[in-house]
Amino acid sequence: EVQLVESGGGLVQAGGSLRLSCTASGFSFEDSAIGWYRQAPGKEREGVSCLSSGDGSTWYNESAKGRFAISNDNAKNTVYLEMNELRSEDTAIYYCAAREWAIYGVPLDDNYDYWGQGTQVTVTA
Repeated sequence: EVQLVESGGGLVQAGGSLRLSCTASGFSFEDSAIGWYRQAPGKEREGVSCLSSGDGSTWYNESAKGRFAISNDNAKNTVYLEMNELRSEDTAIYYCAAREWAIYGVPLDDNYDYWGQGTQVTVTA
């Protein structure tokens, strides 16, 4: 059974930082694509960042560019999302998702096979 477990969420003041982790069991992050998504109350889920572990390609949405950084540690089978300069609009539940991916570059769709349960990030003014 594949499980993705997110951690690292919490309450932080605007301008602060958090590092989210996504650890997998039953699935290897080698040769895979891992995405971070978020969903704020009353809003649709949106992609924040993704990583192709095979070639290191990354993607960020416009809001995350320059503030967030995605990285992976294959030895720990964990992917991280470092979030800096947090804003109130970053408040959301953050989910990681994964799929096998042996192609260069990052996926251009949201067809991930596995999803975590999410971790809450709350940014106060």
